[in-house]
Amino acid sequence: MEIVGVLALIGYGFGIWKFLSGFRRTNFSSGRVYLALLWPVLIFNKSYRQNFNRALTGR
Repeated sequence: MEIVGVLALIGYGFGIWKFLSGFRRTNFSSGRVYLALLWPVLIFNKSYRQNFNRALTGR
């Protein structure tokens, strides 16, 4: 069970890192840290999901 928690934390950290590194490609102008920390919750919002994908893939 510990391995699942560790993998979840690694995935969460990876999502934050990728979003922050690609933030300039999104339509967002502020709230960079807030948006990065809450990505698991906000990913259910269509607009946020599109910007999150844009930050991750660069498209």
